[in-house]
Amino acid sequence: MKSSIHGYGGVATRSYKAGDIVCFGDGVLYRPDDDFDDTYSLILQPEDTHGHGVLFWDLVDQTRWFNHSCEPNTEVLGDYDPARGATIGVRAWWVALRDIAAGEEITYDYGFAAEVAEPCGCGSAACRGVIVEDDADELAKLAEPMRQLLKIRRAS
Repeated sequence: MKSSIHGYGGVATRSYKAGDIVCFGDGVLYRPDDDFDDTYSLILQPEDTHGHGVLFWDLVDQTRWFNHSCEPNTEVLGDYDPARGATIGVRAWWVALRDIAAGEEITYDYGFAAEVAEPCGCGSAACRGVIVEDDADELAKLAEPMRQLLKIRRAS
């Protein structure tokens, strides 16, 4: 569907209660040294990969259309277990942070690293002005042009 946030977006086809699993994401697993376009990738941190370092889960389903919001209605959880197999070892799922009505756009906080931060146009009351991890260390690393766009300075 056409999104009021950016381009296209994914929409809830039914209502969800806070804590419900909204969906699972499917993708392709990449390691940091692989040659791939990480535009739609989730980054799994070492604490989620059971000692396998940083991994990228390149989304290949409807979840790639979920837009960023500084005040999201879902969060993404994920893990990697190589015992499940190299192609299915990653699991990623979106959990409702609050009740979501049918027809509402699904959003999550992309939490970009400062080095790849982008201007934000989510329009939420809590918009930071920049798509960046809301963490004091990441905010401190923002380049000056992005720092000038920053609306809310919070530390987690």
